[in-house]
Amino acid sequence: MKLLIRLSIFFAALFISSLPSSYSCNPKDKNTLLQIKKHFNNPKLLSSWDPQTDCCTSWTGIECTNGRVTLFSMANDDSVVGQIPDQIGDLPELRTLEMSSINLTGNIPRTITKLKHLVLIFLSWNRLSGPIPDYISELKSVTFLDISFNKFTGPIPGWLTQMPKLQTFQANNNSLTGPIPNSFGSFVGNAPNLFLPYNKLSGKIPESLSKIDFQAVVLKGNGFTGDGSMFFGGNKRTVQLDLSRNLFEFDLSKVKFGKSMALLDLSHNRIFGTLPRELTELRLERFNISYNRLCGKIPRGGQLQTFKSYEFAENRCLCGSPLKKAC
Repeated sequence: MKLLIRLSIFFAALFISSLPSSYSCNPKDKNTLLQIKKHFNNPKLLSSWDPQTDCCTSWTGIECTNGRVTLFSMANDDSVVGQIPDQIGDLPELRTLEMSSINLTGNIPRTITKLKHLVLIFLSWNRLSGPIPDYISELKSVTFLDISFNKFTGPIPGWLTQMPKLQTFQANNNSLTGPIPNSFGSFVGNAPNLFLPYNKLSGKIPESLSKIDFQAVVLKGNGFTGDGSMFFGGNKRTVQLDLSRNLFEFDLSKVKFGKSMALLDLSHNRIFGTLPRELTELRLERFNISYNRLCGKIPRGGQLQTFKSYEFAENRCLCGSPLKKAC
């Protein structure tokens, strides 16, 4: 009887061990990853991708859920050169795609639209070029899209407003041109954080944006002109606003500030008027209004006197602390 029990346990254990582990890599995903490795000529960065080992437990940059690849990360190796392989679309359960700082060239392949569960896209610090593909709008689950520090050209895509879950769009340090689209006056979801500094953008900001409650907008280092006051509003929840190094021209004394404003940079523009006393009521962490056409006495109180004099410098006739110029 004892021998029978032991044999039963042995064969049961043998049967269980032969079953695929919930953590072992799906064969299709594994094959796709090996094709991607071959596409990049077997780089040292992917040396742990051994066909004899499990891709979910021992391959660098790979994470799985129930045996399916959900995170793909290739980053910080400038010896890796090439285009994003079409095979990236053959990882159907992928949630996070990171291919940053690896000298990618070309554009984003259409096969990315097969990744219907994709949430996070990090493609910064490469040499990707051409217009931002409109088919990215088919990725309805994406919340974070970072294509900064590349060579993308053409306009800001108006279809961003049709991505219902998008929370942040980062496209700084590219060569994007033209104005902010009129369509940005209406988003199907909440308005995303917009990080568009150091491009070649220009033109006036659509008045329709006055209705939009952005949490963060960074337009630094472009060629925008005219009114920028539509980004302000007493009922808005904006935390960060950076309009510096443009050609904005509006009366700051007529602006109303939301209570959540903490990071405000309006330097190097043509903004005129006086500083509203409301500024003393804000918990500012960063503040710069230098190189404008502002006048009058700097209001005392709040955080204003904690900032450096150079952050108020080179205005038409500002006076009072922290400037040395008395009123």
